[in-house]
Amino acid sequence: MPLNSGTRLGIYEIIAPLGAGGMGEVYRAKDTRLRREVAVKVLPASVASNPDFLARFEREARTVAGLNHPNIVTLYSVEDDGGIRFLTMELVEGRTLDQQITAEGLPLASVLGLAIPLADALVAAHGRGVVHRDLKPTNVMVTREGRVKVLDFGLAKVSPPASMIEATQASTMTSPMSAAGEMLGTLPYMAPEQIRGEAADARTDLFAFGILLYELVTGRRPFQGASPADVISSILRDAPPSIPSLRDDPPQDVARIIGRCLEKDPERRLQTAKDLRNELEIVQRRLEVRASQAPPFVASAKDAASIAVLPFANLGRDKDDDYFADGITEDVIAQLCKVRTLKVISRTSVMPFKKRDESIQEIASKLQVGNVLEGSVRRIGDRVRIVAQLIDAESGRHLWAETYDRQLTDVFAIQTDVALHISAALKAELSPDERERMHREPTRDVQAYELYLRGRQHLIHYTREDMLRSIEYFERAIGLDPGFALAYVGLAIAYTEMEETSEMSRAEAGGRATEAAASAVALDPELGDAHCARGYARLYYEYDWEGAEADFKRAIELSPSSAYSYDLYGRMCAALGRFDEAIALHERAFELDPLSNLADIATSLLRAGRNEEAAQRVGLSIKLEPGFPRLHATLGWALFRMGRTAEGLAELQQAVVLSQTGDMWLSQLGQACAMAGMPDRAREILQKLLDPSRPAPASPYVVAYVYTGLGDTERAMDCLERAFDAGNGALFAIKGSFLLAPLRDHPRFAALLARMRLT
Repeated sequence: MPLNSGTRLGIYEIIAPLGAGGMGEVYRAKDTRLRREVAVKVLPASVASNPDFLARFEREARTVAGLNHPNIVTLYSVEDDGGIRFLTMELVEGRTLDQQITAEGLPLASVLGLAIPLADALVAAHGRGVVHRDLKPTNVMVTREGRVKVLDFGLAKVSPPASMIEATQASTMTSPMSAAGEMLGTLPYMAPEQIRGEAADARTDLFAFGILLYELVTGRRPFQGASPADVISSILRDAPPSIPSLRDDPPQDVARIIGRCLEKDPERRLQTAKDLRNELEIVQRRLEVRASQAPPFVASAKDAASIAVLPFANLGRDKDDDYFADGITEDVIAQLCKVRTLKVISRTSVMPFKKRDESIQEIASKLQVGNVLEGSVRRIGDRVRIVAQLIDAESGRHLWAETYDRQLTDVFAIQTDVALHISAALKAELSPDERERMHREPTRDVQAYELYLRGRQHLIHYTREDMLRSIEYFERAIGLDPGFALAYVGLAIAYTEMEETSEMSRAEAGGRATEAAASAVALDPELGDAHCARGYARLYYEYDWEGAEADFKRAIELSPSSAYSYDLYGRMCAALGRFDEAIALHERAFELDPLSNLADIATSLLRAGRNEEAAQRVGLSIKLEPGFPRLHATLGWALFRMGRTAEGLAELQQAVVLSQTGDMWLSQLGQACAMAGMPDRAREILQKLLDPSRPAPASPYVVAYVYTGLGDTERAMDCLERAFDAGNGALFAIKGSFLLAPLRDHPRFAALLARMRLT
């Protein structure tokens, strides 16, 4: 029964109601003894009259009362007044988290500002053995000062009697965040093990945290349905829509962190709240560094022929048309990449500016270009309206602008016209060959082109589901137009990604990728992307070094601003021991893709023995991407080879900590320990790698590193030969690897190089 203002409960005077839930009614009250306001939660009569439940509840409450953390609402006492049982708690004034979330999601800085203190609250509570078990937006408050406060921590551990279940559920059946037709309340935030009635632990809170974080980023819940049964089925079986499909600006690490929290199997989730908080803090530091490191813009003659094509805005009514606007952006970039006298920034460095707050000058400064193209796409039925304008970044002056209102079938002509006008405005000379290739249409079937664009949109998300969808779209496009070379290029990339992420066997993926790339070149010998795809297939799957080099050179000749082609060609040169060429190629790739990291450059510098330069270059990238294991491993080896052994080992250890799987970096740490005079530590690592109880065996290729460090060259060679027989893709780099240098004089190593056509 609700309490009226002025009612007394012991020393507490009720002021006004604050809300109600399945575990009781909450009131603002005055502590007449200490003269402070508190929150009072009056427990239902069914709780107060059940001795067993009440005893367990009070035991749990004593534990929760011991929590002392700025992001957890403090529980003061559990009291009784004339048979009325109630809790007294810290009074928090503000808004619940569900009142903060917008339909489009919050800015990333705001997301992290809420998520990190929430994760820190979990760290503190889990450290005391307290699990929330009912983490949801209405149980998280944001005070007027912006502080996050978690309510009802740990009290959900005590299950109410069976007679209370319906009341509890009914009391949580409304939520401002829920759309009509959804299952409402606590259920959408339950972990699979809770739904199945299994034991819940700290990882259960991490699943709920993942749902909250997904909602903060995207504005929607990951698991939805028209009925409770639908929601349950979605939580138990469905993968949520990928973050990049709903929002473009979050770093890849944000999507990865959410994905780790939302693993159905608790064993596959992030295991501790501390790991979760640390990963979020890494993302936050990276964003802060990026925001503070934009160099001042300086115009120069070099900048005059450089351009960044910013993502075209989708002005259509259908959000789903984003794929089409992104496709127009990428294809204009591809057209401009054909011009030898232009420097064109790659897709991966311009796409982060899709939802941009920076000025044109600031963007140009970050990308080191003198000119920017921006535009918009509006598609209605079979018509398309494209607006494009070329801007001088220093002065803000418009160099050229045009509006195209055409049939959808004219989309290729529009792209060509835009590229030709930009070239003319920037005084970039076009050869007859370049002009002819600009006018060549990739396909005459607009429907096939749309399927290709959808496939490419899935391709960039790098999940198993997205890879499979991309393959499906590319194959459907080819079905409509068997001569569509770009669709074959997409297939080759998708199959290679499937193999590199262990979603498909090397034998299966390699054959399909090689066949698709060869088909692309046969269909369009003048397509740079086709030669790049075939070059990588030849390098990675066939050890056809001469054929790969010819393809990479031709790819760069046809698309002189293709950062991807320069980078892959650089990796091949490094594998062959041609380090100066590799470094020059990687430098050119970085110039065209300035927001990428410097790992490839630093690795080639290491292989060339230029350790101090490697440490300097990779150190710059670590400031931007401190959570990338390869950067820390590369810095570790640079320091190690400079004689700074302890610092080097510390960076290698950090790579192990940051890595999800860890085998590559763990084995390199083992090798370094052996080389540093710590063979016992190296053997401990070796035992971990060879442990037969592991879920998956370590690759013999990485085990070879530890044996090499221990000086056991025969076992190291055994591992490398097994890796070759198993088709391990990383093996292509062994000739240029400084880690395997002690094996170079071994006859079996020479024989292995011969089998790989590396002699």
